Amino acid sequence: MQPGPKNSITDVSGIKVGHAQDMKLMSGTTVVLPEDAAVGAVDCRGGAPGTRETDALHSANLVEEVHAVVLSGGSAMGLDSAGGV
Repeated sequence: MQPGPKNSITDVSGIKVGHAQDMKLMSGTTVVLPEDAAVGAVDCRGGAPGTRETDALHSANLVEEVHAVVLSGGSAMGLDSAGGV
């Protein structure tokens, strides 16, 4: 498979990406938004990952599609950024 013209996730048809940041706080958030529902999965690694609702993506559960993915930093405040998506 060859990379797209920008070698970016936005080269994938039907995928939109938005980003906001606050340079004063040195934090930001990115939202990956498929135009249609998508299949999702999760693999959490590290000593203390902070996640929100990733258990729903476990293969033993009934969630069959996702409508957005939020990537954020900033500990608890970063987790809360998903509330606006």
